[in-house]
Amino acid sequence: MNKELLLSLKDKVVRVDRGGPESRIGQLLSAEDDHFALLTEKDGVVYYKSQHIKSLTVNSKDGMDFNVEIPDDFEFSIASDFKSVVAGLKHQWVKVNRGGPEMLEGIMDDVTDDFITIISKDEIIRLALYHVRNISYGAKVESNDKNENKDNGNSRNKDNGNSRNKDGNSRNRRR
Repeated sequence: MNKELLLSLKDKVVRVDRGGPESRIGQLLSAEDDHFALLTEKDGVVYYKSQHIKSLTVNSKDGMDFNVEIPDDFEFSIASDFKSVVAGLKHQWVKVNRGGPEMLEGIMDDVTDDFITIISKDEIIRLALYHVRNISYGAKVESNDKNENKDNGNSRNKDNGNSRNKDGNSRNRRR
């Protein structure tokens, strides 16, 4: 995918890839020469390396539900190249290659020209930067779908991982 095509789709709702574990629907936030940023309902901002994208779909016949309103003060990382985006996520909790068999989750420790280092549980994992298809970190926006929170009366507090039951009492969620 080239930058010119991606820029023509900026701020539109698109589906990245046709299906499979890494396919996502979201709003295209930015486009650079080698990557783009997509805001998704579930995963927040996901950065995709353009060379790994097979297709982008706009105006799908089966519809692409996207119920997120972006607040005016919403910020996400912007960089001129993918390596700089990844380097900016150092010491943050990240998900790499979301959903596929090579999915990796942990703390970004180091970024070089050739590989990234992720600390996951008791392992130190080095992944070739070339094989990073996409990466995301904690930046998320609340969904406008009001039915999501009505199902059991719970509301979520994303800052501390606590949720409140219908009596208003806090309980910790395990992650």
